[in-house]
Amino acid sequence: MNIIFMGTPDFACPTLNALINSPHRVLCVYTQPDRRRGRGRQYTYSPVKNCAIAAGLTVHQPTHLKDPHVCDIIQQADLLVVAAYGLILPQSILDTPRYGALNIHASLLPRWRGASPIQRAIQAGDALTGITFMKMEAGLDTGPTLTSVTCPIQPHDTSTSLSTRLADLAADHLIEVLDRYTQYTPQPQPTEGVEYTPKLNKAEACIDWSQSALHIERSIRAFQPWPCAYTELQSTRIKIFEAQCHVHHTDALPGTLVKVNASTCWVQTGEGILELKRLQLPNKTICDWKELYLGHASLFKPGNTFHSVECR
Repeated sequence: MNIIFMGTPDFACPTLNALINSPHRVLCVYTQPDRRRGRGRQYTYSPVKNCAIAAGLTVHQPTHLKDPHVCDIIQQADLLVVAAYGLILPQSILDTPRYGALNIHASLLPRWRGASPIQRAIQAGDALTGITFMKMEAGLDTGPTLTSVTCPIQPHDTSTSLSTRLADLAADHLIEVLDRYTQYTPQPQPTEGVEYTPKLNKAEACIDWSQSALHIERSIRAFQPWPCAYTELQSTRIKIFEAQCHVHHTDALPGTLVKVNASTCWVQTGEGILELKRLQLPNKTICDWKELYLGHASLFKPGNTFHSVECR
């Protein structure tokens, strides 16, 4: 088939590479416009753009898809393959290719429709997620499904590690799905079990110590690599990258450091104790607790309290 690929982040790159190395023909690639990133605020290509350029493919980066010129390009394709593109596809675009549009979604639909399915699955404590191949329609991830592939969520998975496995899983099964595309009978999604996930934002990564240790630990893993769970101690913002739950409880207020020494740091939460394992101070590298404590013991005194702060 003649295929136009649409995607933006790292998650979409294995899928694009699978298409490039398949018998199918990739006509061109659509990805989001270049963004300013980092401290220097330099314009940066998306991972998919880098991948497409390396393969010698034509790249389009419109800010929206309502331009008639876009339809002129899309009509050359038999199928659109979409993986975490990040722009809304109007119905006119979906109706243009011969076989419509195939979306590769990183959850077992209808659970976790929307922009952040990997993060929400980890945060909710789901044991299983996967990849759903679905035909796109105007609704948000509401289209009929062709097939799905499951993937267990490991106890120490972060969004980074789980996203990598899911991306590889999608790439491993995509060509088989394309080869059987006309043989599938698309199935409507169940009306039960629907969950929507909005985009992540920095504010929700601020740790609320009144929540349970289990919820906070899951959030720490879910918010990697972005927006990164954070808190504040003695006016110092601290990012937390790894923690461990304990069933112990004290009478201390949530956020209080209840046990601190060179080998461990225990914080009381709304339910249970959270042991901090890997942290990052402002303008410093991420380090293990022991290394951090040796250089900053005066900051982490028993009885000191972490505070939830507004995102800034």
